[in-house]
Amino acid sequence: MVKNLYALIVHHYWNRAGGGELVCASFAKVFESIGLKSVLGSMAKIDVSKYPEWFGIDLSRCDKVDLGIKLRAFGLYLRLMGSLIIHRVFKKYHPEVVFTDVPTYKHAINTIKKHNSKLIEYIHFPYEAWFSRKLTQFNLMEDPYIVERYGRFPMNIYFRIFVKLLPFTLRENPFEVADLVFANSMWTANLVRRIHDESPIVLNPPIPPSTGIVEKVKPFDLRDCAVVMVGRFSEEKRYHWVLQEVFPRLKKICDDAKLYIFGATGTRTGRAYYARLFELAKSMGFKASATPSIDADVYLVENAPRSVINNVMDRARAFLHATINEHWGIAVAEAMARGLPIVVHKSGGTWSDLASEGFYGLGYTNVEEAVEALAKLVTNSSMWNLYTQKSIEKARELTFNKFIEKSSALIKRIL
Repeated sequence: MVKNLYALIVHHYWNRAGGGELVCASFAKVFESIGLKSVLGSMAKIDVSKYPEWFGIDLSRCDKVDLGIKLRAFGLYLRLMGSLIIHRVFKKYHPEVVFTDVPTYKHAINTIKKHNSKLIEYIHFPYEAWFSRKLTQFNLMEDPYIVERYGRFPMNIYFRIFVKLLPFTLRENPFEVADLVFANSMWTANLVRRIHDESPIVLNPPIPPSTGIVEKVKPFDLRDCAVVMVGRFSEEKRYHWVLQEVFPRLKKICDDAKLYIFGATGTRTGRAYYARLFELAKSMGFKASATPSIDADVYLVENAPRSVINNVMDRARAFLHATINEHWGIAVAEAMARGLPIVVHKSGGTWSDLASEGFYGLGYTNVEEAVEALAKLVTNSSMWNLYTQKSIEKARELTFNKFIEKSSALIKRIL
């Protein structure tokens, strides 16, 4: 009987369709490609049954170890428990590799080294930036990404407690303890370099197989004057800003313009924000619908299947991303794979890596620039044709197979 060799993948919460979950699921396939069986580790109860639908990735054959926590609230604090799950796994397995995108493994470093396991850290955003003297613009309540989500009571108290607790479990310099350090974008890598004076390897997340890169793009004239947004219903996505500031101005340019917003509402705060957006749309005089099948100005669609999102993307003219300092932007990459031209804020990984600072997509810093960029794409066929081709060109650099090939080659060097 052949003995299994294992790779542990630590992630704080597996049960949603976000960028972090996509990365961790993809690494399970990376390890499988080099002969390691993945053990999924988490603080919360693990359920990956919807991954084939969400990402086109089946993790049913992976072993799972969790702390049995059923998330109702306080999910942010799960990120503090990286060491706990690593210790739990090492009681049953001796993994060849420990992969984590949770940097709170300070108290598990000795255990990992004792068993001669290789350690890989993937950085979506360096938590230490929140209290680094080298990056004061990201210090507590300075980063717009954090301000939008945690700037108001009681969420500000919730986040401040998390940051106070963080130093007790956060590893110090990842380059001193990890065998490989990855970052999701050049923007994130630059922040890490400014803090630690060393650069991680930039490894962009892949486009999930369930999205697929469109082979034949529907022509401009057969599409609606429609703008699509995708991402969980959460304050930092700034859908409220789009409804209040961007869409009313766009309607003056394109009277039949429509706005589709797709997102998950898996938390209490997500559901509350979703309800708030409905009321906001109505107060702005827009007809709002919860389903794409009913004629409206604004569509607020929660927990839609991938097929529905793809269908709307394939008949729209532009994709808008409103988050400031977005670390990567899985939804932006998925839109590019469908041939949609993108408009993103000139910050974060969406601007540095996906839009390549204007080469593959358009950017903005204020509402006037956002409206101008969208107007160009929904009214000008030449501009639209240029950027739809650029979107597909960029998407082809981010295929799942290319991610597997690059990642496995890098990991083999340390084994």
